Amino acid sequence: MEILLGSLAGILMAASVWLMLSRNLVKFLLGLVLIGNVANLVIFASGGLTYGSPPRIEDGSTVPTETVANALPQALILTAIVIGFGLVAFTLVLALRAYQELGTVDVDAMNLAERSAARSDEKKAQVVDMKDAA
Repeated sequence: MEILLGSLAGILMAASVWLMLSRNLVKFLLGLVLIGNVANLVIFASGGLTYGSPPRIEDGSTVPTETVANALPQALILTAIVIGFGLVAFTLVLALRAYQELGTVDVDAMNLAERSAARSDEKKAQVVDMKDAA
């Protein structure tokens, strides 16, 4: 089962890298979400797949008496899910704002639009400086 999870993690990571290398901002964000899910899958697989009871210690004992499941990977995954949700929410809002300002989700077009806006701001600043000097 661990080999299957490892193979699945590799395939999903390859897909996420492919998405993140595209020039589309939305595909990049989907790749970012997929990388977060791959990280959760790797943490889950690293904990080992044991068929055991919940990690409880009986009264009067200092260690569990039977095979128990490891709770640490589960806690780490829950934390990672919450952090990943916050990251996705922030990046979606940031992408929406960029689309509203620039009118495109193509990364190259965004770069060109930002450069032309910076040049026009420099020209406006030069005109204001020339008026102040006169």
